[in-house]
Formats: sequence, C-alpha cells, structure tokens
Amino acid sequence: MTALREFRLPDLGEGLTESDIVSWHVHAGDHVELNQVIAEVETAKALVDLPSPYAGVVASLHAEEGQTVSVGEPLVTFEVDDGAATASGGGPEGSSAGVPARVPDAVPALVGAVAGSGVAPAATAAEPTDEPEPNLVGYGARPDRVGRPARRPRRAVTETQVSPPDLAEAPRRTTVTGERPRSTPPVRALAKKLGVRIDRVEGSGRDGLITREDVLAAVSCHRDVARRPRDEHSASVHPAPAAGPGAPSGEKREPALPDRVPGATSPLSAPGAAAGVAADRAAGLDPEVVPVRGVRKHTAAAMVASAFTAPHATVFLTVDVTRSVELLERLRTHRLARGARITVLALAARALCLVLPRHPALNSAWRDLPDGSAEIVRHRRVHLGIAVATDRGLVVPHVPDAQALDLPDLAAALTDLTTTARDGRTTPERLTGGTISITNVGVFGVDAGTPILVPGEAAILGLGAVRRRPWEHDGEVALRDVVTLSLSFDHRVVDGEQGARFLADLGALLEDPALALLAGSRQEVVA
Repeated sequence: MTALREFRLPDLGEGLTESDIVSWHVHAGDHVELNQVIAEVETAKALVDLPSPYAGVVASLHAEEGQTVSVGEPLVTFEVDDGAATASGGGPEGSSAGVPARVPDAVPALVGAVAGSGVAPAATAAEPTDEPEPNLVGYGARPDRVGRPARRPRRAVTETQVSPPDLAEAPRRTTVTGERPRSTPPVRALAKKLGVRIDRVEGSGRDGLITREDVLAAVSCHRDVARRPRDEHSASVHPAPAAGPGAPSGEKREPALPDRVPGATSPLSAPGAAAGVAADRAAGLDPEVVPVRGVRKHTAAAMVASAFTAPHATVFLTVDVTRSVELLERLRTHRLARGARITVLALAARALCLVLPRHPALNSAWRDLPDGSAEIVRHRRVHLGIAVATDRGLVVPHVPDAQALDLPDLAAALTDLTTTARDGRTTPERLTGGTISITNVGVFGVDAGTPILVPGEAAILGLGAVRRRPWEHDGEVALRDVVTLSLSFDHRVVDGEQGARFLADLGALLEDPALALLAGSRQEVVA
C-alpha cells in the first residue's frame, strides 16, 4: 500500500524566500533513495543540491527548470510505502505522520522539526498544515507564507503571473503531470542560453522530442530554420499567437514575427524602446531579454539598497609599489611562503588588516534602530569580503577572522575563496557577515573606480592594475611599479579625514612593506 507525500521547498538558510530550479536529476516515474540528490537549485547566494527526504517513486514534479519557486511551495510528490511513511508516527493521527522512516543525513533540520516542534509533511498531498516548513541548514527566518499552498494546476500559476486574465494567449504546450518536456541536457542548456521557454516549443523529433533545431527555430539568429516553408503539419504545431503578452485589452496587437515561434522570449516592450526594437527586427537582430533571477537579482537589490541608503564618498591614492612587487618576486620561491601563491591582492589584504586597528571606523557598520535612532557597531574582528566575478554574477564571500592569518595563510584562503565562488559552491554563511571588502578591478586592466559599498559595511577598497610608469624616485624620474587605490566609505560612519588617513597609511605600507615590522601587539602601522 502506498501513500502520496508532497515535498515543499524548504528554507535553505539565511531567511531566503525563494530559489530557482537549475536542473532536475529525476523525472516522474523514477525510483529514488533517501538522501538522493533530486535537484540542483540556485538561491540568491549559492547553488545547492537538494536531497530527497523520502525513498520511493517520483509521482510528479511541480516546477520546471528555470522556474522560481517560493519557500513552502510544492516541488515533488512522492509515492512511498505507507508502512514506512508512518513508522515514526503511527499514521496520519500521529504527530510525525508523513515523516520518512529515517531522516536524511543531508537534511539535519528535519530532525529538529520532528523532534522539537512536531512539524512534518502532511499525511497526504491535499492536507494543509499551519506550521513553518523545515529548512536544510537551520531554521533561519520564518517564511512570510507558511503552510501548504492550495493545489492548483502548475500552468495556471505561471499564466496568472505573466498575463492578465482578460487577454488572449497563444496555445501552449502543457504538461498535466508536471513532467518536463522531453529533451536532452544540451538542448535544454541551449534553450536557457538563448532565452527560449522550452515548455512552449513543440518537439519535431521522435515521440515529440525537442531537438536543437526546434530551439534554434525559436530565435531570429537562426532565420533559415525559422523561415523555412512550413507544411500543413508544422503550421498546426507552431500557431501564431493571437496577442502578445502584456498587450492592453482592446488594442490592436502586434502579429507574431515570421522568424519567431511561441517558445521565443518576448522582445523588449518598455516605453521608448519601440523604435530601437523595430530597427533591430528589420535587421534581423531581435534583442535578447534576460530574466533577472538568482545572483543577479540579489546583487541588483543589494546595490540599489546600498546606493540609496548609505551616502558614498570615495578617495583615491596612487602609490609606488615597486618594493612590494620585488617582495612578491622573492616570496615566489622563498620557504617562508610555504608554497602559497602570494599576489598583489593578498599583500593588499594583509596590509589592510594591519592598518585597520588604527582606523576602527572603517571596520564598522551603521545600524538603524526600531525607535528611529541609530548606532554604529565597531567590529573587533575582520571578516574580509572579496568581490568575485563569476558566470552567475558578482558575489562577495568573506574570509572570516582575516586579521588572524599571516600572509601565506591569507593568500591560500583567498585562492580557496575565489575558486569556490566561481564553482558556485560558496556556503550561505560565507556570503553574509563581512565587515569590510576589497574589489580587485586591476585584474581587468582597470586603474581605478568608485566601488559601491556592500550593504552593512562602512568601507570597500578598490585595487587597480599595477603598471610600470615614469615616477619620481630619489629626486629623479625612473620607471616604477605604480598602483591606484580607491576607497569608498559610508559618510554616516566615516569622516573624510578618517578615510583619507586610512588610505594614506595603507598606501605607505604597500610602498614600503618593511613598515609592517613596526606593527606591535595592536597591529598598528605608523607611516
């Protein structure tokens, strides 16, 4: 005897409210084991492997790849052995009804949910619950919406979000069981890259398999496929939409382009863009529309919050770092480097940690209080954030307690941090809690910039490219290694004098790294 168990998206930590489905590792009808990875999801901070809380058969999938799912919404319905499902609670009447016989090791929070609060998945897919959904890495914040959402057709949810109910819409391919359209991983990857909703493309392959040509036919960059003569069958497979999504009711709607099919991403429709879009269409260059989600969505929100909350000020300093560059050359083969790859970034990070104790305002944060007042929090530890450019967007993971690391250890920590970030495997706790950050624009050949503060921090250092330039040295002009430092700070927390003195001390240490020997127990450097 089997029973249905619905698995909803848990809180993946740090109070995150939604995640994007990157890829499913299972299909409807697949048998899964306890703890088996069933999907890879992307939060605003990292990629996360989602393990199965049950051993059984996948009855249906409730979300598609690329779809954004809120915490508490259903992801998968499982068919599980009824005896095993109720073993820990004795059936629907027990407080642990619906909990798997053995809690997955990869979902430790489910143990606390069952043993501590009695929270558990419902006995059936239709039974509601008013308790918060357990999370994967600690309870975190309660989601705004708790309990099991009402069951409704998955396609209806999507259409409600994108189209007013009074608008006509082109026929779409629907999947009643929630199973994704039949295609291969390379084809799905191509569709995602080109902005094509693969669930709206009819497959021309065997048994309706969506092929590469089907996806290419949905974008104008493959006009020879999209505009080829269609026979009676293909005309019925790709009907022209009666109205463009978002067109006002009663207005004349633009007909579908001959080189587009309903699966293609809609062109830009913002006011003022019509003329440019029309010109692009005439040239056969439809604009690409990129959905804002995941890391990009998080970064955009953070930058807007920072730019319009903290009054930014930026100071610049260009210094001769020839002696630092010579030091790095010696350290490449020196035994004291312990095999670490020490770079200009690592040296600047170490110098920042040595200088900060003299300038505590830079390692601080502004905090608004509920009563309308505010306070400044001065951190005693340096959790050093490093801006890392990844394929998924900009992230700023941090090195905890960077002030306690010597130069080789800090260099190794930075290498590990950037590698992990670019692989998309940074843990959520490393993406929050930084106290001051560095952005190394020099790796892109840029001399300087005006960095935007990471929300919750009072300062960020911009490190420019090291260039060989004519420079005054010992009363003469000589070719020297020169770098420009940029320091942006929160003017509510840091005065202009404080920011300037900090940057001057930092520049002095990079100009002559031997000054680090002057650092005492308080790690102070006197310029």
